[in-house]
Amino acid sequence: MLAIEIREPGGPDVLVPAERPQPEPGPGEVLIEVAAAGVNRPDVMQRQGKYPPPPGVSDIPGLEVAGTIRALGVARGDGVPVWRPGDRVCALVSGGGYAEYCVAPAPQCLPVPRGMTFTAAAAIPETFFTVWTNVFERGRLQPGESLLVHGGSSGIGTTAIQLARAFGSRVLATAGTAEKCAKLMERRLGAEVAINYRDTDFVAAVRDATAGRGVDVILDIVGGDYLPRNIELLALDGRLVQIGTLGGAKAQINMVPVLQRRLTITGSTLRPRSVAEKGAIARALRDRVWPLLESGTVAPVVHATFPLRAAADAHRLMEAGTHIGKLVLII
Repeated sequence: MLAIEIREPGGPDVLVPAERPQPEPGPGEVLIEVAAAGVNRPDVMQRQGKYPPPPGVSDIPGLEVAGTIRALGVARGDGVPVWRPGDRVCALVSGGGYAEYCVAPAPQCLPVPRGMTFTAAAAIPETFFTVWTNVFERGRLQPGESLLVHGGSSGIGTTAIQLARAFGSRVLATAGTAEKCAKLMERRLGAEVAINYRDTDFVAAVRDATAGRGVDVILDIVGGDYLPRNIELLALDGRLVQIGTLGGAKAQINMVPVLQRRLTITGSTLRPRSVAEKGAIARALRDRVWPLLESGTVAPVVHATFPLRAAADAHRLMEAGTHIGKLVLII
């Protein structure tokens, strides 16, 4: 099968097409003929040598795919969802997505939402799994509460904005250009406030937009010097959910407001979590989010598509940071 290898750690040019053996599904797994694969920031980090795959996971990059099940591994008899060859699915995987065939744990597969293309479905798993577990499980966002999303124009950001709004929360977001801010406030996405962090102090802007109260939940991919500023903006019993460190992994904070306002600082990564944990997230998505996808209330935002052999071009665009939403490889 055709796959994309990382020749060595480095820039986008180290992504090279190669022939690899077709994988075989093990117990509790399915073999997917991949029609489309999402491109994500962790793929870039893996290519740079900063985010190696977990032990036993394929070295081929790619954390989400959509396609058709072609073979099943041996059933384990432990409640693994039943799939059949020919089923159209999208799946969260720990690696191996940039290829014509990919193996996925059965619990991490979900049916392609009715009426949705494989291209759109491939843009769902990584971002929707991430947003659900972090915003709604760890962050405990409730209807009527407010959410601040940093990096609002990313795949994670556009997903968080839509889901929070769909579940009745007020959404504020930051982005790096006026064009991105305008896009986030369009009806399809629905951020109430969008702040260009390059020319506006987001702390002052959020305080102004909330009459000084602050927000209930913050979803942050930046870290670094954003941490103390985020703490300033959390309302009483507020929750900061950290899912990235693009601005740095270390910061100095004042613990007094954490104590006085009963704040929670939490975070998570998705890739190392167990199949059982990811399967639980998949079931929650099927119950709570799939109806929204099938009704068109929310939808993945796909900025651009690339042929599999042009994966390097997709990585260049992601690193340029000019896109809004997701990038997808077409196989």
